[in-house]
Amino acid sequence: MTSPASRRAAVAHVVNVLKVSQRRACRAVGQWRSTQRYQPKVRGDEAALAARMRDLAAAHPRYGYRRVAALLRQDGWHVNAPSACVDCGSGKG
Repeated sequence: MTSPASRRAAVAHVVNVLKVSQRRACRAVGQWRSTQRYQPKVRGDEAALAARMRDLAAAHPRYGYRRVAALLRQDGWHVNAPSACVDCGSGKG
């Protein structure tokens, strides 16, 4: 269990099965309570952005993630280079 999402699931399981408080379950699992309560923000246009990144990467296979991010910014997307790198490289979307 290394990811925060898997630890969140473990804490929820401990709370439901053992009927202990969230505070105690977090302490037992090793999860910070602030991380337990965090709700990730998901962009509404994530699928369209990923599709555009794949299109750019297919059209220009020699371009790196920084150039792909620059092209996205020229198209009007608000994206930084590291997110272009993660999304293009992992094939998400």
